[in-house]
Amino acid sequence: MTTGKVQPFLISREFDAPRELVWQAWTEAEHMGWWGPKEVTIHNAKMDLQPGGIFHYAMKPADGGTMWGKWVIREVADLERLVFVNSFSDEAGGITRHPMHANWPLEILSTIRFVQRAGKTTVRVEWFPINASEVERATFDKARELMKSGWGGSLDRLGEYLATGVK
Repeated sequence: MTTGKVQPFLISREFDAPRELVWQAWTEAEHMGWWGPKEVTIHNAKMDLQPGGIFHYAMKPADGGTMWGKWVIREVADLERLVFVNSFSDEAGGITRHPMHANWPLEILSTIRFVQRAGKTTVRVEWFPINASEVERATFDKARELMKSGWGGSLDRLGEYLATGVK
């Protein structure tokens, strides 16, 4: 794993929902419609929640087309932590380049922590490029404001979804 001098990207959000509900929204394919930027919908989502398992999904932007993504799950600590490698993908599950940025890292190690206090749950996201070239690490490092905006939008969508009382 190449690390260079890049620091992880961190973002957290508190949700007015019990940890079990937030965990369910992150770990069951039928509840992952909130995932991704505000302008996309998630389709064909399949989740195998175990180390070595994969979450594979199609993202359809409002303006048409389809992008694919996948997680390769590394660790599942029920209700506490989810660790996976996040990548853009093709329909068959192969890793592909970011469709809009040729220098974006192919693989991002994602660690998601779930902490419950007084009936609320804080989700803490840590993102870090792995197996990345110097150019990819620099691209990641320069994109912090974009990541903040992108993750902020996804977490907004998660909050809206949780407010519906996930069933």
